Amino acid sequence: MKENITVYGAGLAGCEAAWQAAQRGVKVRLVEMKPQKFTPAHHSEKFAELVCSNSLRSDSVSNAVGLLKEEMRRLGSLIMEAADATRVPAGSALAVDREKFSEYITEKISNHPNIELVYAEADKVDADEISVIATGPLTSKPMSEFISRELVGEKLHFFDAAAPIVDAASINTDVAFFASRYDKGDADYINCPMDEEQYTAFWEALITAREAELKEFDREEQKDLKVFEGCMPVEVMARRGKDTLLFGPLKPVGLIDKRVGKQAHAVVQLRKENEEGTMYNIVGFQTHLAFDEQRRVFRMIPGLENAEFLRYGVMHRNTYLQSPDKLDSLYSLKKAPNVYFAGQMTGVEGYVESAGSGLVAGISAARKAKGEPEVRFPKTTMLGAMAEYVAHGGVSSFAPMNANFGIIEPLGYRVKGGKVAKNEKLAERALGEIAELCAKL
Repeated sequence: MKENITVYGAGLAGCEAAWQAAQRGVKVRLVEMKPQKFTPAHHSEKFAELVCSNSLRSDSVSNAVGLLKEEMRRLGSLIMEAADATRVPAGSALAVDREKFSEYITEKISNHPNIELVYAEADKVDADEISVIATGPLTSKPMSEFISRELVGEKLHFFDAAAPIVDAASINTDVAFFASRYDKGDADYINCPMDEEQYTAFWEALITAREAELKEFDREEQKDLKVFEGCMPVEVMARRGKDTLLFGPLKPVGLIDKRVGKQAHAVVQLRKENEEGTMYNIVGFQTHLAFDEQRRVFRMIPGLENAEFLRYGVMHRNTYLQSPDKLDSLYSLKKAPNVYFAGQMTGVEGYVESAGSGLVAGISAARKAKGEPEVRFPKTTMLGAMAEYVAHGGVSSFAPMNANFGIIEPLGYRVKGGKVAKNEKLAERALGEIAELCAKL
């Protein structure tokens, strides 16, 4: 068996995948279209370019992305090695010098004896060869069309619209109540009731809230697209008239709060995002508001005043697979198992999450190239929980997701001391699993 693989794309996910395979003695051909061609978001010729922020977020293991970073460190992540080597002061967050970060990774990749660099725009993949596709959310048109046509059989490029997801433990059930409309079926929804005064204040805040700034490439794409009626941003719907939401996502009809025996003026509904019930989606709240505005305005909803947002609502251009039923938990394509995907194309969201998926895909592809048995990351680890989410999704429609404790397998017992204490126990368990995993890899 030939011990070689091809990695497409030298972003964070591609570089991590290439590094993991190369470190395991596999010959890697890394194909990158820069500097011959750039996406609208990229400007530097260097690898692993950070384009939106220099912050890789919290470094505490009681925070989900902090745990993910620590798992990656213990598995020899190049991205984490570079981040730690180029970090700049940022309190409890891990922030880096962007230029030095990319330079560090570019030098390491360029000088690795097992990595061959090929500067060219790829437009196809040989499904019989072991490969990792990590071409990112702005995958070039030829490659995107090939993936769509030949590998997955569906369109990839569209504006992603998703509603916010909140931590179930942060919902105030002294105010919110469980019920289904007209009591049909099980009481699967959490309902947040508003009186007329509360609704008016919320509506006024919503229609005047600041929207997220569009990137130039999003702005250009949006010229040719109408707002979807089926997933219209909630703020756009609200601007059509004060009562519009009352006939849409905030319709109170058929929802009686049995504690008071009457119907509220408006009701915001939340439904389970996963079977465990640790995450709840705010129904009908697709939005293009800035994240800080979502936090401010949506916390005006009774019952969500202390809501912890596991994912904010988004509406932007994205290129990713409808991964559930297409990818497995090693990021391998089920219909062409030699082909792996990594990065935002898989449905993970964020720099660290993209690199984490690259780590799993790179290790998995390398083991296949060497004829070694598969090793799956446990769902009790953040790396494994992300891979499981990509492979199976939640109970609602699939949308990109950041690392969060809502997707990780619950402890199965209560922990005293609140959320931080519980998260520390989850992290302790995860890092124990990673220690055992390192012995297998």
